[in-house]
Amino acid sequence: MSEGEANFFFDALDRPPISGIRVNRLKISAEKFGEIAPFKLGEVIPWCADAYLLPDGQKAGTHPYHQAGLYYLQDPSAMTPAEMLDPKPGDWVLDLSASPGGKTTQMAAKLWNSGLLIANEIKNKRLGHLIQNVERWGAENVVVTNETPERLADSFGPIFDKVLVDAPCSGEGMFRKDAAARRDWSQGLVEGCAIRQKNIMDVAVKLVKPGGKLVYSTCTFSPEEDEGVIAEILLRHPDFRVEELPDEHGFDKGRPDWIGGGKELSGSLRLFPHHVPGEGHFVCKLTCSAGAPENRTLKYSRPNVFRQQLELWEKFIVEITTQKFSKERLLIEKERLYYLAEDVPDFGNLRVPMPGLWLGTLKKDRLEPAHPLAMALNPTAVLKKIDLNSNSMDIRKYLRGEPLETDQLGWLVVMVDGFPIGWGKGVNGVLKNHFPRGLISSW
Repeated sequence: MSEGEANFFFDALDRPPISGIRVNRLKISAEKFGEIAPFKLGEVIPWCADAYLLPDGQKAGTHPYHQAGLYYLQDPSAMTPAEMLDPKPGDWVLDLSASPGGKTTQMAAKLWNSGLLIANEIKNKRLGHLIQNVERWGAENVVVTNETPERLADSFGPIFDKVLVDAPCSGEGMFRKDAAARRDWSQGLVEGCAIRQKNIMDVAVKLVKPGGKLVYSTCTFSPEEDEGVIAEILLRHPDFRVEELPDEHGFDKGRPDWIGGGKELSGSLRLFPHHVPGEGHFVCKLTCSAGAPENRTLKYSRPNVFRQQLELWEKFIVEITTQKFSKERLLIEKERLYYLAEDVPDFGNLRVPMPGLWLGTLKKDRLEPAHPLAMALNPTAVLKKIDLNSNSMDIRKYLRGEPLETDQLGWLVVMVDGFPIGWGKGVNGVLKNHFPRGLISSW
């Protein structure tokens, strides 16, 4: 980087960070959302057709549409890794370091409820935020695991079409939006992160099937953590090669000259804040070139729902929606009823806090619906509902956990401008509020 360009780079780090909003295509198209957006949107993000730049001052995170799962607030640069991995419907995908869920939800939208997406998070304290974001998204084919990469590799082996490693890093790319990242930075942190990243990648490559793809990304500028990690992995794992990514939209090519590495590393991408509307990022895509793709030989999980439990579920759901749920994909864990992806491996003794879409809790003689079920319902298929205006006092009261008035009886899907946002139960003229306590707003 020349002295002149370095000045532009450092100037960019002193400017306010740039925000983005990514629309949930499982619920609404980006074009349609652009027509109904209740706040100002900027231009479409060039590398993500489902997303818009978000001008300063727009309070998108407090609008009811956010709780309805219509969008996710995300740094525009952070949308790049999932776009480059490019999952297709039917793929088996692993997000190895998934919390808080931005890239997981982005890939779930691309899968269109087909295939399997495993979102893994090793840290217990980060699990809640990941699960909350996944549940709000309303996808049917996501599993959340709480494991080390080593245990996943030992249990599964090379079965995934696509693997994403958004590696923990020194965070240099976040300097202008995170004061702590600047304060905590040191050369020792960079060196420690590089060691950790190589160890993670040594395991991640064992999960990619022959012909499969692996995307490695960081939010740092450090070549030790970027091109340096990839160079080492290519030496250790010669069955992998760099797949050249397009250097468009202001993206810069990788810089092998910064580490004395091979020219193939220039096929990776660097995102600099003085060239793109977003924060700093590095993205590299690897292909496993060993052999031909093999059939998966895992033992799959099987449904375990008894007849009485199935009857309770079917009695409830036919009154609520015309949407179909295959009984072959139902699973009971303790009292919780889940809806599995079309094909799911046997997870054995792995920690799986979310094996699928949580439908509800089965009691002795009834089913109490779960919030994630409401979030996954097709609005046009809902039969029993109460639809609140997004500008009304009623939606504010609902999101604060307060009861509402209704002349309807029984379980109702609470909707906002036609989009499901939770549950309520009509009893004696009152809609009892079943919006999750952990999501209740002080709004």
